[in-house]
Amino acid sequence: MSVGWIGALSIRDFRNLARVELEPPEEGLVVVGDNGEGKTNFLEAIQYLQILRSFRGALDRELVRFGQPGFHIMAELTGAPVHRVSVGFERAGRRKKATLDSVEPPRLSAALGAFPAVVFSPQDASLVAGAPSIRRRFLDVVLALTSPPYLAALQRYRAALARRNAALRAPLRDPLRDAQPGARRRGSADERVAVWEPALAEHGAVLWRERQRWVERNAEAYRELSASMGERGVSTLRYAVGAPGVTEGGPGATAIDHLEAALRDALQKKRPLDMRRGLTHSGPHRDEIALLLDERDLRTFGSAGQQRTAAMALRLLEAATLRAHSGREPVVLLDDPFAELDARRSARILELLDTHRNGQTILAVPRESDIPEGLTRLERWRISAGTLCAAGRVAP
Repeated sequence: MSVGWIGALSIRDFRNLARVELEPPEEGLVVVGDNGEGKTNFLEAIQYLQILRSFRGALDRELVRFGQPGFHIMAELTGAPVHRVSVGFERAGRRKKATLDSVEPPRLSAALGAFPAVVFSPQDASLVAGAPSIRRRFLDVVLALTSPPYLAALQRYRAALARRNAALRAPLRDPLRDAQPGARRRGSADERVAVWEPALAEHGAVLWRERQRWVERNAEAYRELSASMGERGVSTLRYAVGAPGVTEGGPGATAIDHLEAALRDALQKKRPLDMRRGLTHSGPHRDEIALLLDERDLRTFGSAGQQRTAAMALRLLEAATLRAHSGREPVVLLDDPFAELDARRSARILELLDTHRNGQTILAVPRESDIPEGLTRLERWRISAGTLCAAGRVAP
């Protein structure tokens, strides 16, 4: 397993970070600063280079520092196939441009995952406590970063879904509708909606197969990680498909032709309901990644500590997936990861992180006393009002 790291980092006008020029050590560093000074913004800028969007869900225009035309982020990488990755965004034209080794790829999506990185944050509790869409997005990001076919299928599925939903909501334009309101309206509407269903079935089948395979491959590891972090019950990771005819196990359950036929059938059967409500009710965009403890839904019945444990296990699985795909250790970004956790869970999680983390680590905490013992060796920097300086130096 090779080890890659960020050798140089440049950030311009990203949130409250006006200008950051930094050469992080190979082992990593700690950023110390009060809340609101820019710690999370700093980690967000680094992660932006991997996923080309905010991991906090902000729009690109909201990331531009107040009064500035755009932002720019660049990293020089050591031990990675790509040696230099940069992303810029212009507020005026809402244009985003990425370059890999100073070359702009033909498609922006080709710049996704230029280097592996994973963020551990208190906000990760929403992975468990939040809506199903948050867990679907987590899995979509992990698989899109590690599987070009999945990314292509996801883009095409979303495009077909948007067009089918638009057809469901479009006003009818049949000039004979007043004379023949029944058959002509239904036939015309059915045609406009049904035309998108083959594409939804084709690409949705790929999403179903890859999501189910990822869950099946990682279900045992999820259980073991949860137990290692002190969870006393039996932790279960399960992919719950909301469409009839799609099984979660057994021979042929993830065969493309089986899944495609199941989705095509579900779309056809739900079409009358979809037409009444103006929304597509069947498909991977409606599914759930279920997280259970002793067969009870953690979203509903889990304590805050149990939900944080489950979220941490998901992030460790994300890191393992990135590691297996790239053959390199991911950069680990820790945003005050032990906030709101009791000492017992914190100690076990830190032990797990030490076991699974061999690459560069960048930790952000509000106080030096919050630095875990296992990370006190890292070089320390302070941040104030978006300005970074080495510990012991005066900010410029």
